[in-house]
Amino acid sequence: MKKVLLLGAGLVTRPLVRYLLDQPEIELLIASRTVSKADALVDGHPKGKTLALNVENEKDKLEELVKQHDVIISLLPWIHHLEVANLCLQNSKHLVTTSYVSPAMLKLDSEAKEKGLLFLNEIGLDPGIDHMSAMKIIHDVEKRGGKIVSFESVCGGLPAPEANDNPFGYKFSWSPRGVVLAGRNDAHYLKDGSDVVIDGKNLFENNWLKEVEGIGKLEVYPNRDSMGYKDLYGLHDSKTIFRGTFRNMGWCDTLLTMANAGYFSLEEKPELKDKTFAEVTASLIGVESTDNIREKFAAYVNVDSNSKIINRLEWLGMFSDEKANTDAPNYLDIVADRMLQKMPYEEGQRDMIVLQHDFIAEYADGNKEHIVSLMIDYGVPNGDSAMARTVSLPAAIATKLICDGTFDGITGVHIPNMPEVYNPVLAELESMNIKMKDSINVLH
Repeated sequence: MKKVLLLGAGLVTRPLVRYLLDQPEIELLIASRTVSKADALVDGHPKGKTLALNVENEKDKLEELVKQHDVIISLLPWIHHLEVANLCLQNSKHLVTTSYVSPAMLKLDSEAKEKGLLFLNEIGLDPGIDHMSAMKIIHDVEKRGGKIVSFESVCGGLPAPEANDNPFGYKFSWSPRGVVLAGRNDAHYLKDGSDVVIDGKNLFENNWLKEVEGIGKLEVYPNRDSMGYKDLYGLHDSKTIFRGTFRNMGWCDTLLTMANAGYFSLEEKPELKDKTFAEVTASLIGVESTDNIREKFAAYVNVDSNSKIINRLEWLGMFSDEKANTDAPNYLDIVADRMLQKMPYEEGQRDMIVLQHDFIAEYADGNKEHIVSLMIDYGVPNGDSAMARTVSLPAAIATKLICDGTFDGITGVHIPNMPEVYNPVLAELESMNIKMKDSINVLH
């Protein structure tokens, strides 16, 4: 019997927990700051245990737990992964995370190899399923004597079409603060051989529409730095390397307007305490009175006061006399809190994950192919969200494969970009109907 320690019991963990508890040769302990959340996940299962743990001030307890288990899954905030990884090194334990590999994590590669340990990171959705599905196609093209000359990959979590019932076209299956903060990131990608660098403040200005089979047109905007994928995926012949995010139409223009106005500022503003949303907006644009605040705001951002953008902000309540939650007195947290209030999933509503890769492959005989690989996954009404399934199940499957010895011989700090990892994980996901649909069009 293998012993697995799960650190964290957040929104996406339930599918992982239920999958691992269903494995006959695995016992699972969930350690969480809020033990009631862990208890709800285990739900009385005989092979599941729970424990209260605050990783920030119970270091000795954390180390003792690591010592007692064979595989450690860290679904803690990314800032804690390095500490957990070092404990895994000291105690010769394997590690699984869904987070991006940090430079500090990468430095542990040689020591992990020396100890015969696998530290598997980026084994979620994005990053995760995106890596695995892309690499499967890239390797297949290479086996057929071709090379990738263009690569675009776009992913997004959205309401299912029947649940898309608010003016923003978005609902939150994770932290609104995280969604808004991600909209402040710089972006860098390669387009037709030219570097494109975008400052975070202009991120939402750089958007375009993309047709997705079965869904229709969605907005696309760049997702962070795509250039590292040249080496990660071996795309040295590719003239385009782009990773982006999907949203419903209207999102980018609205978020750009909000960003330009200053709604996403993290500067502390104690004077906002006990203000109404209209007063918060007045403070933001530097006017004394909230009279005609909608029109004043529209003029400030140079947008027609009857536009859809202003209507969305009206719907959100940013011009209302309702009291804002100003416990964290900065504009971003006030807005993020309001978004969470106004844009939740209602009981029985489904979310949706859309992931699409577009490749142009070129062959020695001059032939070219446009390869499209598309995954659309829906949440279960009153059950697991698509976000939870697609983020946590790859990590759960990888953990099982470590426990049963499938990954023996793979050591060091890795992401799932090698066939020995992605083939068995993708096969198991496909058995759960989480799969990519591939199509190839020959270009003349």
